[in-house]
Amino acid sequence: MAKSKTDATFEQDLEALEAIVGALEEGGLSLDDALKQFESGITLARRCEKALSEAEKKIEILVK
Repeated sequence: MAKSKTDATFEQDLEALEAIVGALEEGGLSLDDALKQFESGITLARRCEKALSEAEKKIEILVK
């Protein structure tokens, strides 16, 4: 069964975020497309931050 966007791994989200950053840095997108990419990037960045935070909490529990 294929993974949905919400089932993406941290690594997949990070890779997609890096692709968006690259596209935005190139500067060839229209304003509308750039805004859509930026919005997607924010969503991915938040998911990555959440995954990192959850991993950090697990590590703290294991270390105690």
